[in-house]
Order: sequence, then C-alpha cells, then structure tokens
Amino acid sequence: MSSELSHLAVTEKVSKGRVVPQERHAYRTDFERDRVIHCSAFRRLEGKSQVFTPGLDDYYRTRLTHSIEVAQIGRTIAKGLGLNESLTEAICLAHDLGHSPFGHAGERVLNDLMSAFGGFEHNQQTLRIVDLLEHPYPDFMGLNLMYETRLGLAMHRSPYDQPSSGSFAEKNCSLEGQVANVADRIAYNCHDLEDGMRARVISREMLKDVKIFTEAEERINAEDIDDRTIRRTRTAKAIMNILVGDCLETSKANLDEADIKTVDDIYAMSENLITLSAEKDAELAELEKFLMQNFYLHPSLIETTSQVKDWLGGLFERLCQNPKRMPGYFQHFISEHGLQRAVCDYIAGMTDRFCLKMLEEI
Repeated sequence: MSSELSHLAVTEKVSKGRVVPQERHAYRTDFERDRVIHCSAFRRLEGKSQVFTPGLDDYYRTRLTHSIEVAQIGRTIAKGLGLNESLTEAICLAHDLGHSPFGHAGERVLNDLMSAFGGFEHNQQTLRIVDLLEHPYPDFMGLNLMYETRLGLAMHRSPYDQPSSGSFAEKNCSLEGQVANVADRIAYNCHDLEDGMRARVISREMLKDVKIFTEAEERINAEDIDDRTIRRTRTAKAIMNILVGDCLETSKANLDEADIKTVDDIYAMSENLITLSAEKDAELAELEKFLMQNFYLHPSLIETTSQVKDWLGGLFERLCQNPKRMPGYFQHFISEHGLQRAVCDYIAGMTDRFCLKMLEEI
C-alpha cells in the first residue's frame, strides 16, 4: 500500500476485514484479493444487456465492458485523490453483478414478480451473489470480500439506483465507494451516448443544445474531424475527461472544506464528498435527460422492453411450477430461502441469450 495515500483512504490497518479470516497473501494486499474477475457472475456480465441486447453488434457495450470502463475511471479518480485504487476497482468491477438479464427492464419485472417475497433490487442481489451464491471455497459460501468492498456495493447509488443500506450501520460508504458511484455515472452516460450515435438513434444535430456535448466538440475541434467514428469516439472521451477533471477538483475542495479527520467520520456523513461541481452535475443531468427521452425510450428499444415482462414472467412461473428444471445447486436454496427466491436467484444470474434459450426449451 502506497505511503502517499490520503489519511482518509481505507487501508488494511483501518479495515473491518472479512467475515471469515484468511491468511495474508504472499504478494497481494487484502483489497487486491477482492478483484471479482474470477467469479462466474462476472463472466456472465458479457451476455447481459447494457442498452442493446448482446449479439446484435459486437461494438456495443455489455454489462461486462461497462463494468471495466467504470473501473478504469474509478482508478483514475482514486489515484488523483490519494485513495485506495484496489478497493475502488473491486467495487467498480462488482457493482453490477446483481443485474438481471435485459437490464433495468428485467430488474423491474423481477421486482414485480417478487413483490410478495421481498422484492428484487440489483444492488442487494449483488450482495447475495458475493455473500452467498458464489461458492469458490470449500468451507463457506460467498467470496468473503472485505467489509468496505461489501459496504460500497450495498450503498452504490446513481440517478437510477437508490437502494437501502440493508444491514449496514454506516450512513455512508467510504470515499472509494463514492468514487465508484461517480465513475459509474460518468461511464454509462459517455458510452451510452457513443453507442446511441453508432446505432444512429442519436445524431449530432439532436445534441446541438446539450451543453456538455457542444463543449466537448469544441475541445476536440470536431468540425475538423471528417471520420464519423473517430469524431463520436473523441467527443465521448472529451466529455469523460471534462467530468473526471471536474470531479477531482471539486472533491479535493470538498475534502479540504470538510476537514474530516478519520474514515469513520466519512461513514457518519449523510452527504457525499466525492462529487461533481453543481455546474457539471447540471450539465450531466441534462445529458441524462436527453438520453432518456431520445435513446432509452426509443421505439426500437421499447419494443424489446415490452417483451421482457412476458419472457421473465413466463420463465418464473414455469420454474416455480417445476423447480427441478433448475440446477441442483439452486434447488438446495429452496428449503432455507424459499422457492420464489431460489427461482429469482437463478433467473437473475442468466444471460439474455440463456434466458431466451431456456424459454424455448420449456
């Protein structure tokens, strides 16, 4: 662990550790061991929708590539603020493990199906995955992640995610967890914009009144770039750079002004200290509103969304009627967690393609 870390960075010294103590690794820190890239739930993100269904075009983002981009942005911000890069990366890589197939549409359907059985929320599902459903160790369930990694996952927030903190007593997560929140928001807005333009659902002309887009185009001298692919890529990267730079400057000022002494003081604060400035937050919100109205709600995407209810609803009903269609591993959870929750866990872990394949089979 670097000696240049801020006194507000989470280190092994101030960490609450793991539920099951483990021997120290010979050459990796405890937080470096929390990388989730080896677990099956992470690999399956490759087949889960970001916006477009995987397989339509190899150039569009999936949940997997989204998570990797979030981690890259998160590490950049964490490094600039002297925070724990490994903890930040672990939270960023794992933050979407609990997403169902078919993105937020799938999450809404599963929440409706589970309304009488505790509901479904993908941040809480992420915790179920890392604490229970993954099983790489012989003596206990789950990945046995560090406490602060799990706290960051439980309190992951965005304009589309407002989960409860569940069983955690802290009001807030670490600064590293707050970095992951901002990195997620920057990543999906920039790459969804780029994907929307690639799909020609969004055009430059449509974006002429979106301030952060026009600022980015001016920064890269977009009028001098004839190649459409290069222009949209450089514009998206310019927006990212503008927001990351703003986050670093604003967060440093927030931390100086707050004069926080310890990591525990961070946990006790309701408000975040890792933020964008009010100006850039408003500009990003304007872009988010544009994407919602012109991209996420586009008729070509809404058509698929309307089918998700039938797909997941039909699969949920059939598996509840005949749970032996599930692998034995998930059948074993029925006695302790209930039939519906076990079925929900199984469906939530599916890729889009596997879900449709199973529907065809049954």
